[in-house]
Amino acid sequence: MKKFQKTAIAAAVAHVAVLSSTAAWAQTSSDASAAANEPAVAVVHISGQRAALQSAQKLKQDADEVVDSIVAEDIGKLPDRSVTEVLQRIAGVTIDRNMAGDPNRQSVEGSGVSVRGLTYVRSEINGRDAFSAGGGRSLGFADVAPELMAGVDVYKNPSAEQIEGAIAGLVNLRTAMPFDYKGFKGTAGVSESYSTLRKGAPSPTETILLSNRWKTDFGEFGALIDFAHAKSPTRSDGVGVDPYWPHVNSTDPALYDRSQTKWIPLGVGYRSQQFDRTRRGDYAAFQWRPNKDLTAALTYFKTKYKEDLDEHVVSSSEDKWYQQVASADSVFNSNGAFQSGTISNPTYGGSPFNSSQRINTRESSTRDVSLNVQWRATPDLTWTNDVQHVHSTTQGFDADVSTGFIMPNQTMDMRGSVPQITLGSPAYMADPNNYYWAYTQEAVDHATASQTAWKSDVKYAFDHPVLRDIRFGVRMANREGVNNKAQPFYNWQAITFPWMEGWQINHVARLGDPRFAGGASLQQIDNFFGGKYNLPPMLFADEATVRGFPDQWAKIHAYHDVLCAEKGSSCTPWVASSFTNPAATNSQNEKTRAAYTQLRFGWDDLKYPIDGNIGLRYVATKDTGSGYVSFTPPTLNLPTDGTPVSGQENLINIAQFAQRMSAENTYHNWLPSLNLRMKASETLQFRFALARSMSRPDFGQLQVQTTLNATTLQTTTKSADGKTTSVHFDGTSLAGNSDGNAMLKPTTSTNVDLTAEWYFAKAGSLTFSAFSKNLKDIVTTQAYNYTVNDVNGKPQTFVVTGPVNGAKGFARGFEIAHQQYYDFVPDWLKGIGTQASWTYVESGRRLNHPVFSAWCQGNDASSNYNLYINGCDTDARAFGNTPLQGLSRHTINLAVMYEQHGLSMRLAYNWRSRYLLGVTQWGSRGNNGLNTNPDSGAGRFLIPTTNNDQAFGLPLYQAPYGQLDGSIFYDFTDKFRVGLEATNLTNSYTRQIMQQHAGDFTRQVFMSGPRYTVLAQYSF
Repeated sequence: MKKFQKTAIAAAVAHVAVLSSTAAWAQTSSDASAAANEPAVAVVHISGQRAALQSAQKLKQDADEVVDSIVAEDIGKLPDRSVTEVLQRIAGVTIDRNMAGDPNRQSVEGSGVSVRGLTYVRSEINGRDAFSAGGGRSLGFADVAPELMAGVDVYKNPSAEQIEGAIAGLVNLRTAMPFDYKGFKGTAGVSESYSTLRKGAPSPTETILLSNRWKTDFGEFGALIDFAHAKSPTRSDGVGVDPYWPHVNSTDPALYDRSQTKWIPLGVGYRSQQFDRTRRGDYAAFQWRPNKDLTAALTYFKTKYKEDLDEHVVSSSEDKWYQQVASADSVFNSNGAFQSGTISNPTYGGSPFNSSQRINTRESSTRDVSLNVQWRATPDLTWTNDVQHVHSTTQGFDADVSTGFIMPNQTMDMRGSVPQITLGSPAYMADPNNYYWAYTQEAVDHATASQTAWKSDVKYAFDHPVLRDIRFGVRMANREGVNNKAQPFYNWQAITFPWMEGWQINHVARLGDPRFAGGASLQQIDNFFGGKYNLPPMLFADEATVRGFPDQWAKIHAYHDVLCAEKGSSCTPWVASSFTNPAATNSQNEKTRAAYTQLRFGWDDLKYPIDGNIGLRYVATKDTGSGYVSFTPPTLNLPTDGTPVSGQENLINIAQFAQRMSAENTYHNWLPSLNLRMKASETLQFRFALARSMSRPDFGQLQVQTTLNATTLQTTTKSADGKTTSVHFDGTSLAGNSDGNAMLKPTTSTNVDLTAEWYFAKAGSLTFSAFSKNLKDIVTTQAYNYTVNDVNGKPQTFVVTGPVNGAKGFARGFEIAHQQYYDFVPDWLKGIGTQASWTYVESGRRLNHPVFSAWCQGNDASSNYNLYINGCDTDARAFGNTPLQGLSRHTINLAVMYEQHGLSMRLAYNWRSRYLLGVTQWGSRGNNGLNTNPDSGAGRFLIPTTNNDQAFGLPLYQAPYGQLDGSIFYDFTDKFRVGLEATNLTNSYTRQIMQQHAGDFTRQVFMSGPRYTVLAQYSF
């Protein structure tokens, strides 16, 4: 892996060095012989992607700030299939290949945009605020129709006149306006995509744009409409490996030898996810110019998307890792880590597993209506007013219905690029008597957000040798949002499990029992991992059952009620999530008032001319919010079969409640900025930028919402045949989680940029940028005590964790970028060009109150900072020194382009080095680790926990990933073109790595397969 990383970096550096020197040689040779050879110089036709590169380069060269752009060849002709994928082509910009906030599921089109390693990214549409409902401050770029875009700009160190909020960078999506065209403009396009893994799912895209302008007695009018509708069905298959557990040579402290530990994975599994995204974009723009000094523009922009995920998951649910054994022929490496063999749990007669069907749906929309009026009052004075209203909604439903079974054994081989697993014979997996109904879980939410903003800007131009113009303005914005969550997290509810047997039910609800057979069926996952695995048919809940929430769910939970009645026990009936609880609602309001002034200047008469701007922005922010602090007591299930129970006096009894809260916070920020540019020649220039910037906390971090919870601690003793013989209640653990903190301050940063830019041709440049960002008031988590009286009036203390401004940090590095078309090559190669960029970023974070202990202890309560910040292994050793989440040190882009005689081709490769996904992600965390700390005491040292009080959370990394995409287009006429686009041509796998002290192990490997799109576009 390291060898490949070095090779990729070396290739990028070599490309930049060799090709830039080639460019210099070509330019020098051309200049030296220009007079002699002028009549023989060939004329190169400039159009298509070359013209787009020229436009983007011109924007970068002439900009007042440090900016990179991508310009569409024509409307609907951005070089990738989504805005997210377009952004990754810009130096310093990276995207995540996992679904937002969920590394267990792959995002085929990418998600989570970062700029220079940081996620404090602000989004705009045509220079105006843009966001999606649900708690964030940015727009979901993957949900915006790329067919509507005319270009994308990334400002890496914004100036005072730009709206605050972009520490990492500002991403501005630009749409076309009717006055951009000389007259009538029309385009229509269609496309159809094909996924080699998903195969036959239809995926059409249709776009149409119509624009025209007219001169009348009332002035000039322009109108433009643009519609896009796209279906994008994809599929992703994954193979997973659970964390490795320490099987010690002896539980006797005197005989224990850590070097003799065997590390065995808990289990393996797989998942297959079919994802359907329907994206619709509607855009209209109207312009009016009654005279040369007055222009008005009205725009309407709406993006709407619907996503539907249907997933089958087979995963281990083993709860007693210490009873697992490896076969005699198993292979271990030098660190004692399992490599290949068979694993089983003789106590269970195999290994417990779940087969789950999950449905996740979401519908979201964002609508922006804006009016802009620009008046040139005098030749030197321009006044611009802009009014905007944004309304955004989202609603989601995430559901999982699972069956359970005992897998006789797991055979696996971890030595290849993809783990090889065998989980059961076709006959065994098809027998309904081997399955039982296990659990359901659901999460339901809906949110709305709206904003009204007014901005007024004045620009006065000087007739002066140094002063260019002065700009000043104000902006006022009022934003409000309401978030509704039926549950703080998933509403996980058991149906039947083997651990219920003997004290609550006599046996589980097996699918072979006619009473419990409804709602599931035998299902086959075809072409898994492109045919590399042959999975047998298995029983999963029917799709209709999962989507039939809540009625169908009530039917399968009734199976548990039948068994409870049969046993004569008292069981709590299932209750579906709903919004009836007032604590489900959280509302927030934010008012911002900003003012700025900015002076542009320049010394053109110097030997090396210097120009730039200096400015200051002031912004006042007032946040108010309301929500609830709530508590729901845990359900206490007592055995009804006479099993001895003790320790009830240790339990804490607090009544359920929901209490309304409100909060208000006001803060002020001064944001100075300086941008300087020195022109060493017409083609060589240098920039220096210094600015202070801020990023407000996401609205999700500002929620006024605290959820208190209690966990009953108990010890269950079982006989050799697995029957419960006694239950002892050890006490009640009181904890809580504050979803937000309305008193949070914004994160601030001092940003420095230094660039060198050589523009040796209209579409040829070599640029270097060094940058540094020093951050303050980074949001982290911290614990505090919250006291509530129990039913006897006695105060009880909850340990609650919530976000605070608790750290400082930095991100610094450099970017090198090169692009060029080689017009000096032989005629048959004319039209070939290349692009390359390399970004290096290093970062660090320092907590205001550092938390580190070499050993981990306690459960996964949110107050366990050693766990959540440093990470803990399954043997209780802590990690620490984890990097900033989501940051790759190296990012590389390489592209080869060709455009000649109507033929346009491109191959583009993007690669980023590994980066941290988190330290407590689902699937690589738990509460049943082994304490190997010699100082933990005789009752804990080397003793497997039965109380789930030894938490672990492994640092989870995304492995280095590179993807090759390509396209080829042919213009049959200057109005009609057809093309083929290909994504992930080399079928690259995404891999996740979990860090443990015994080594770095594969957590999951995902495959989505190549995708191809056929396009046709007609202009008229």
